[in-house]
Amino acid sequence: MKLLLSIDMKNYKTDGTMVERPSARGIFIKDHKIAMIHSLEYDYYKFPGGGIKKGESQTDALIREVREEAGLIVIPDSIKEYGYVHIIEKGNKEDIFVQDNYYYLINCDENIVPPELDEYEKEEKFTLEFVLPTYAMAVNMKCVNDLKKMMMIDREDRVLALLLKDHYFDWYYILKVFIFNLLYIIGGIRFFVSTKFS
Repeated sequence: MKLLLSIDMKNYKTDGTMVERPSARGIFIKDHKIAMIHSLEYDYYKFPGGGIKKGESQTDALIREVREEAGLIVIPDSIKEYGYVHIIEKGNKEDIFVQDNYYYLINCDENIVPPELDEYEKEEKFTLEFVLPTYAMAVNMKCVNDLKKMMMIDREDRVLALLLKDHYFDWYYILKVFIFNLLYIIGGIRFFVSTKFS
C-alpha cells in the first residue's frame, strides 16, 4: 500500500518504550458525498474505522470497525487500497506511539444496521453522516480540542484533501452546491435587511 503521509511529531524520547497500534479506515463515496462519523459532542468529522486487533487482518478489521462505528455493511469484493498514513508521537502512557492508518476505498450495502459503539464513542455521540468533503474539512478547521484530537482531525483533513486532489469527487458538483449556498445566504441577508430597515 502506498504511503500517503508521514507525520513525525518529534515530541518523544527516542530511547523510550514504544507501542504500535495500526488501524483500518473506510472511504465510502456515494452521490458526491462521503460517509463520515460526526462527533456531535465535539463537532468534528472522522473516517469510520479503528484499531486492528491482534491476529486480525486489515480488511477484517475494516469490515468490523465500519459496521461497529457507522452501521455500514462493507461489500468485501469492493475493497480497494487507497494508502496509509504513518504517525509517530508521544503516547499517553508509553514514550513513543506509532500508528499506521490504512485507508481503503469501499462500497457498502444499501441497508444500514444499528452501530455498536463503545463507551467513549457513545460519550462523543458518534453519528454517521454523508457530507461533502469540503464541508467536513470546514467543520474540522473550527474544532479546537486536546492535542490528540487535533492531530487526528488534521490527519483526516489531509486525507480528504488528497481524495479531492486525486479527483474522487466531482468538483463541478461541489462548486455548484457552494454557489447555491452562497446565493441562499446572500438572499437571506437581503431579506433580513429589507424587512428590518424598510
